[in-house]
Amino acid sequence: MSPRTTTSKPTRGTLTRLRLCLLIIAFLLSLFAARLFQLQGVDANAYATKAAEEGTQRISLHAERGEILDRNGEPLATSVDARAVTADPTMTDADAPAIASLLAKHLDLDYFALVEKLRKPDTQFVYLAHQVPTWKADKAVEAVEKAGLAGVFAQREPLRTYPGDTLAANTLGLVNGEGNGGAGLERSFNDVLRGKDGEATYEVSPSGERIPLADSTVREPEPGSDVITTLDRDLQWYAQQRLQQAVKETSSDWGIVLVKDVKTGEVLALSQLPTFDANDPSSISSENMNARAVQNVFEPGSVQKVITMAALADQGLVTPRTKVRVPGSLTLDGFTIGDYWDHGMLNMTAAGVIARSSNMGTVVLSQQMNDAKLHSYLQDFGFGKPTGVGLPGESGGILAAPDTWSDAKHATISFGQGISVTAMQEASAIEAIANGGVYTEPSLVSGYVGPDGEKTDAADPDSHRVVSKRAARAVTTMMEGVTSPSGTATDTKVAGYRTAGKTGTAWRVDPETGEYVKGQNTVSFVGFAPAGDPRFLTYVVLDNPAGGGSGSGDAGPVFHDVMRSALERYGVPPKGSRPPRTPLYW
Repeated sequence: MSPRTTTSKPTRGTLTRLRLCLLIIAFLLSLFAARLFQLQGVDANAYATKAAEEGTQRISLHAERGEILDRNGEPLATSVDARAVTADPTMTDADAPAIASLLAKHLDLDYFALVEKLRKPDTQFVYLAHQVPTWKADKAVEAVEKAGLAGVFAQREPLRTYPGDTLAANTLGLVNGEGNGGAGLERSFNDVLRGKDGEATYEVSPSGERIPLADSTVREPEPGSDVITTLDRDLQWYAQQRLQQAVKETSSDWGIVLVKDVKTGEVLALSQLPTFDANDPSSISSENMNARAVQNVFEPGSVQKVITMAALADQGLVTPRTKVRVPGSLTLDGFTIGDYWDHGMLNMTAAGVIARSSNMGTVVLSQQMNDAKLHSYLQDFGFGKPTGVGLPGESGGILAAPDTWSDAKHATISFGQGISVTAMQEASAIEAIANGGVYTEPSLVSGYVGPDGEKTDAADPDSHRVVSKRAARAVTTMMEGVTSPSGTATDTKVAGYRTAGKTGTAWRVDPETGEYVKGQNTVSFVGFAPAGDPRFLTYVVLDNPAGGGSGSGDAGPVFHDVMRSALERYGVPPKGSRPPRTPLYW
């Protein structure tokens, strides 16, 4: 008799656990199915693209930067062929020390910085060096390949160069390591000059070598446009050499020479010292990088007297023969104001006040005009705001609101103290007198040449009338007295030409304390010729010459030589007419 067999039923707890396990397994299977559907259906193209990218190399093709040209088409800034050295860290990571050792030797780069870049995670592209001479870059890459290493490449990257070295350096500016303009016209017109980079994509093997006949795509770069400046390279060179001589002889802290075409407002030369050579990075410092003609402000001194006279003449208050009683001094608001020479009461004409550069005569005449009216003229002449010449960082100078003026402030502003200007502002204001009373915004760029060779003119500068032709002629007559035998700057007259000019000697302000520094001056000379039919204006500024200096003795000779050079270079014939004979005293 066989034994009885019994079967126990599963408990409720066991069934619950089985159902839970089945649910978990079903959930996991659904997740796997969803992920499989995503990979093969929804994201198939994305993953295929990613896989393809791991077997491709992208290289930027740098656009050729446009040239900066002088008015005659001569290059002031251009580009030469060079290379950028790059790497793919996914290929160089394991061999980074060996590769860095070779590149440090051939490219004069820091070994440790190279190692860090060659091991940079999560990227397939890094720059190791910019704008390396072609032969040098190719030699470095060849050394890496000969060592059996991979992942280092050289690609075309034009090198910016300046044929004139220091010539107009502060006006032209420079290009930074990223290939963008960092200062000067290079910065202001960066969007015009830089063009548009292209890109090349190549299929590569796992070792980083390009696969012959494999698919590749190339988007060609679009070259930048050339910028045509108003500068005259040869005149610029002469002005710079003459300025360098003057700064050295006078031991000045800095100097500026500015030459303008009176009829158009175009800047023909803009020289300054100290300066730099963009081809030599070691010559660049914060002390010599700024464009002083538009960024440095200073008190113009007696040069400003002709602006005051122009305003008075426009109001019908002054002519060259206007008689004025000139005292030896005046006390206003507790301040005593006098002339640079001691004298008692003088009987002078307005022409004599300018010819002898009398502060007191200017003050007495300016008292006929109220603060608001004089301030309005100063604004019309361009003071208190940037000229818009096209250089970055331009200052608007300092012109206080008329409701803050005291009697002493009105007086000092009339003869060029208590107002701060840039050289570009002052030159453009005096140019309005030479231009028959019409102020024209200064310009440094006359047009552009596209990659296709098509030329486009720059927009015409704005202009407006400041004073009447009659007033401008009257002040020109006064300025001719400065270069006459009885004037303060006889030696500035250019032989054969009627020459109108004005000296300037202003107390120098300490930028840290805001106080005048005894014995330190900013001296200047401005003038235009031929006075009867003005063609060129030249403005010379020397800051803090040894011994205090003077506008006629230090800046005047530079004006004379540069003006003569401009007149001769452009073939301006001497004028046979004589200047009007205007008495200086009565």
